[in-house]
Amino acid sequence: MNEDRMFHIDLPTSVHAKYAILPGDPGRVPKIAEYLDGAHKLGNNREFCTWSGTLEGETVLVTSTGIGGPSASIAMEELIKLGVDTFVRVGTCGGMNEDVRAGDVVIATGAVRMEGTSREYLPIEYPAVADFGLVRDLADGAETLNYRYHTGVVQSKDSFYGQHSPMSMPNGAELLRKWNAWIAAGCLASEMEAAAIYSVAAARGVRAAAVLHVIWNQMRRDKFGDREESHDTNTAIRTSIEGLKITIARDRSAKNKI
Repeated sequence: MNEDRMFHIDLPTSVHAKYAILPGDPGRVPKIAEYLDGAHKLGNNREFCTWSGTLEGETVLVTSTGIGGPSASIAMEELIKLGVDTFVRVGTCGGMNEDVRAGDVVIATGAVRMEGTSREYLPIEYPAVADFGLVRDLADGAETLNYRYHTGVVQSKDSFYGQHSPMSMPNGAELLRKWNAWIAAGCLASEMEAAAIYSVAAARGVRAAAVLHVIWNQMRRDKFGDREESHDTNTAIRTSIEGLKITIARDRSAKNKI
């Protein structure tokens, strides 16, 4: 193993940053980087594409994680070795709560650990929760932009089709039972990375939060016939940028008080 480069994200150890934005889709990386000053591509290996730039004078990395918890945890582990201690996931989700509509923004305060990665970091009794300060800053960012947003718990899963075609699975009855339980408990939306990201953050002593763009809501479709879809993730991207600006200012203020 080359000790001068991160094995999976393929970045040299000379790269240093405190902040990172984590989209799942590699194609979303340059779109996010457009909001940074001096943005440039650093590396591209497997599902991990990384660009770097500055925001409010601070270096920010934008690294794609691919789909699911295993690759997201690998990206975080290697970014932490480069000095990153603040992570904001920017992703997509499907609404579960009737009030969550296509095009809305969901800021995940916590995540149902219905995946496998987090179990290799934390006992199952330990919750996957976001950093309160980051959640507050992202909510303030959404309000600044006048976006419709929600804060609350999301479900993190490992199987996309286990959600959308549960009865095609031998385990379908169990999937439906748990799905209904999450909805009854007030779960806002379903996605695939937040639980792993929050669990890695807890295990490694760093900060993490997630802002998600709602593509659709199958519950609204089934109950109200609402088939609206929204595939423009710019609301979540801009919310992450505005929120991170607030975080950077708050970090500087705290540092100056020391």
